[in-house]
Amino acid sequence: MGAWDLLLSGLVILLGLCGVLFPGMPGSWLVWAGVLWWALKDPRPLAWAVLVGATVVLLLSLAVRWALPSSRRRRTRVDDATRRLTLYGGAGAVLGFVLIPVIGAIPGFMGGIYLAERLRLGRHGEAMAALRTAMRSGGAGVLTEFFACLLITGAWLGAVLAG
Repeated sequence: MGAWDLLLSGLVILLGLCGVLFPGMPGSWLVWAGVLWWALKDPRPLAWAVLVGATVVLLLSLAVRWALPSSRRRRTRVDDATRRLTLYGGAGAVLGFVLIPVIGAIPGFMGGIYLAERLRLGRHGEAMAALRTAMRSGGAGVLTEFFACLLITGAWLGAVLAG
């Protein structure tokens, strides 16, 4: 597999991660498409195993998001506050995923939202109440989808670095 193909599939995966956090593009499917592109260009069994694993993880995350009560509601209006919370939550999830491999994304996401609300509101109690509200009103669905995409990205990156 050439360096350009690897770079392009990595960029599609990165665009998909951004698409999960900011509405407007099908983020999780872009991550899957980047892995598909890589698996088609790299015919090793490891590439196909990562693709199958990515497909299973993506379908499981869809089932979990469908089962969440907040995901059945209509999507809320996206304003600057929602974008800021999503940015902080996404940065916290990535940082947590790297610092505490895999499971750190969950407390990192919630910690990022808490930090954004603490900076905005200034008090611990109000920030915790805002965090609970954010997680109930759709944050759990975003966390589920972003966590699945981080798992897929981590598996892809591990397979690329393995050889």
